Amino acid sequence: MTEEIIIAGFGGQGVLSMGKILAYSGMMQNKEVSWFPSYGPEMRGGTANVTVIISDERISSPILNWFDTAIILNQQSMDKFENSVKKGGILIYDPNGITRHPVRTDINIYTINAADESARLGSAKVFNMIILGAFLKLKPLIGAEYMRKGLEKSLPARHHNMIPENERAIDIGKSLVKQTYKLN
Repeated sequence: MTEEIIIAGFGGQGVLSMGKILAYSGMMQNKEVSWFPSYGPEMRGGTANVTVIISDERISSPILNWFDTAIILNQQSMDKFENSVKKGGILIYDPNGITRHPVRTDINIYTINAADESARLGSAKVFNMIILGAFLKLKPLIGAEYMRKGLEKSLPARHHNMIPENERAIDIGKSLVKQTYKLN
């Protein structure tokens, strides 16, 4: 099993953190992983993306042109990566701020209203964990106990008190993801 993932959005949305947590969680589960970030010089507001590969076998290169799953969090990323999803793959996106929705008919498309839900919860910090929950519902690559270990490894010790809140956000994301287009 090998899963090749691109997560893309604006800096400040937790794109790189989401990829890092996913990669650490895979490592805790004894998977081979690759975490390859790409971002502009801006701290927040610029575009950011991260490629994560999780595999049972050695990974030959972290550089990919095609992805099994794309997690898209802004319009610029939709424009750039929609056509990079492998035929039969998955595209997950938050429709907040998306003006041109995906149009491909050879992939499975899902929405997750993570921005609305994180606002409803009063915690913008869990936005990316809601998104991660949606992904894990569709691709249960990582067990819950390993997600917790990944959160512990990724978050500084001073933020470990937020781990239960992040785990709840992951569970919420699993319950909110909706399929908008399914291959026949």
